[in-house]
Amino acid sequence: MLQSFNTVQHMKPAEIVIKRSRFIGHAKSVDTEEEAIAFIEDVRKQHSDATHNCYAYIIGERDQYQKQSDAGEPSGTAGKPILEVIKNRHMKNIVVVVTRYYGGIMLGAGGLVRAYTDGAVAGIDAAVPIWRKLHQEVRIEADYTWHGKIEHELRQSGTLMKETRFTEQVVVICLPLHSEAEQFVARLTDITQGQCTIQQGGVEYRTHQIE
Repeated sequence: MLQSFNTVQHMKPAEIVIKRSRFIGHAKSVDTEEEAIAFIEDVRKQHSDATHNCYAYIIGERDQYQKQSDAGEPSGTAGKPILEVIKNRHMKNIVVVVTRYYGGIMLGAGGLVRAYTDGAVAGIDAAVPIWRKLHQEVRIEADYTWHGKIEHELRQSGTLMKETRFTEQVVVICLPLHSEAEQFVARLTDITQGQCTIQQGGVEYRTHQIE
C-alpha cells in the first residue's frame, strides 16, 4: 500500500469568469474508477444546461486508471490541461470536472487551455488539498506505573492517539506512521524495559493538512 498520497478533503465548487464564459471547477477524492464516473455523472446532471463538462481523473497506487475528456471542446484543450494540473500537483485518487457556460466570446485553443487549467486549479484549491498518510494501529498494554512515560513518548513523537482504556492495566491504542511502526515498537519496548505487551493491528489512512 502507498505510504502517502496527495488528494483533496471535500468537494466545494469554485467559479472563475474569463471573457464572459463561466468555468466551474469541481474536485473530489475517490477510491475507484466507478466512484469517479458517478461523480462526473452527478456534475453533468447538476449542470445539464452547461456548454461543456470536461474532466480528468487519476486513480490507483501506480496511477493505473487515468482518463480525460474534452467533452466537445477542441481536442487537447480541456481534458489534457485538467489532467496535467493533477499530475503537476502530484495528486492521485482524485477526479476533477470543469464545467463551462459559454459567454459568447471565442477563446481560441491557447485561451481554452489556460481557462481549463485555471478552472481545475480553482476547483482543487477550493476542495482543500491534503495528504492521506498510512498509519499502523499499535496496542500497548502496561502497568499503570508506565502510563506517564508512554504518554510522554507519544506526545514527544507526535503520534496520533486513538483510544485509552483504564482496566486492570492501562491500554493505549495509537497510530504511528506505518513506515515508522517497527522503530516505534522498539522504542516503546525500550522505554518500558520490555514490561509491556505490544500488538500491531490493522492499517488505515488518516488525513494530514498540507503545510
